[in-house]
Amino acid sequence: MSQTANILLVDDEPGMLRYIRTLLEVDEHKVQTASTGEEAVDKVQKGLSPDLVLLDLLMPGIDGLQTLEQLRKLKPGLKCVMLSCVNDTRKVVQAMRLGAVDYLTKPFQKAELDAVITQCIGGAKGESYAGEVEELCDDVFFVAASPAMKKIRSQAALVANVEIPVLLLGESGTGKEVLARLIHKLSPRAHRTFLKVNCAAVPADLLESELFGYEAGAFTGATHPKPGKFELCNKGTILLDEIGEMPPLLQAKLLHVLQDQTFSRLGSRHVIKVDVRILAATNIDIPEALATKRLREDLYYRLNAFTLSLPPLRERKEEIPILLKHFMSRMSESYARPPLPLGITLMEACLRHSWPGNLRELSNFIKRYLVLGDESLAASELQPRPDGGGVAAEDNASKASANSSGGLKSVSRNAKDEAEAEAISRALEQTNWNRKQAAALLKISYKALLYKIRQYGIAQSRSTHRLSAGA
Repeated sequence: MSQTANILLVDDEPGMLRYIRTLLEVDEHKVQTASTGEEAVDKVQKGLSPDLVLLDLLMPGIDGLQTLEQLRKLKPGLKCVMLSCVNDTRKVVQAMRLGAVDYLTKPFQKAELDAVITQCIGGAKGESYAGEVEELCDDVFFVAASPAMKKIRSQAALVANVEIPVLLLGESGTGKEVLARLIHKLSPRAHRTFLKVNCAAVPADLLESELFGYEAGAFTGATHPKPGKFELCNKGTILLDEIGEMPPLLQAKLLHVLQDQTFSRLGSRHVIKVDVRILAATNIDIPEALATKRLREDLYYRLNAFTLSLPPLRERKEEIPILLKHFMSRMSESYARPPLPLGITLMEACLRHSWPGNLRELSNFIKRYLVLGDESLAASELQPRPDGGGVAAEDNASKASANSSGGLKSVSRNAKDEAEAEAISRALEQTNWNRKQAAALLKISYKALLYKIRQYGIAQSRSTHRLSAGA
């Protein structure tokens, strides 16, 4: 049984109102009722502060969605669960966007009601994610210690049960694939296949056959038929990572799959129908990608049934100690080494650092610390540069490397990195920070440039500073 709570129950049907109230009072919840949205809003305006609102979606006067919106304006942190006799996906999505934390389809059993209340107001299940590591599968875990990530976790749990595409946004390394796995785990498809396709890692001319398969003779070397990822993932969930790197012609075919779940293998006229939940992830600038036709507008709006945006690690620093300890525990087992201490100096350096590479950078940092075993060296790696850019002062890094086992090779590597950072800064300044033009000027790919900007911690202020200093 969940802990007792003050609950506001809003429903225009007297019989349903009595039924749900009885279920709640069996568990000693304190229940206030309202038969209209206006009455519910009036009670909250007059000082009622419930722990949870159970709100009927379809009511005369102001309906459930309008009531939800007004209640959330009065009390932004108010938790509301929608009740409906129809599973209307469109309205469920609207409710989620307005801040609903869950929904129940009438008629429901007491066990279903208890589970939702427990998840919303606490108890063994509801509090198990606060500041703790949630294991998803081998070496994949989800942490929700910050308010932003707790909200993401709540939204993921809600959207997991609604069969709509979800677009996952966030900087590189923020954990978009982990969030996709969480949605899959919490969905009715959890016991089915989860597949990830990195659209940037597969050459454009092979991506179509990778996704949709091919028949024998479809192209040179196709000696036998092969099913694609969509066939292999039937009844399951597929994550299309780096969706912004997918060629426009292939985006059109994907749009067709999203519309009616059908496609044909390369070299075949036979239509295949599948039932696949599609999640998509990207770190691109969406408005820029739409403006340059890099991402089809119709595909974007089809994928954007619901969007979850992961904040960068620098905006959820309360999770850094948890992540450091967890990575240290995992990696010490993997490398068969005893875990190293995370002292105050190192922890403070980690909390000050901006982590441009997010969780991926933090993971690699722990690997280096575990291998080198020098806490002061690890902390110095995170010290800011005098010019305000990057992740470590070159002098400290060079001395530390030379004093360990790097020698002249490390000195050479540091000099090369500095020269690359300087060249990139100049190219960005020359192109007024147009990254595509800068990549062309440097004769490297756009993706490689983005990686190096993050690697060297190049910011616009840093670029300007360097050029003015060298002028």
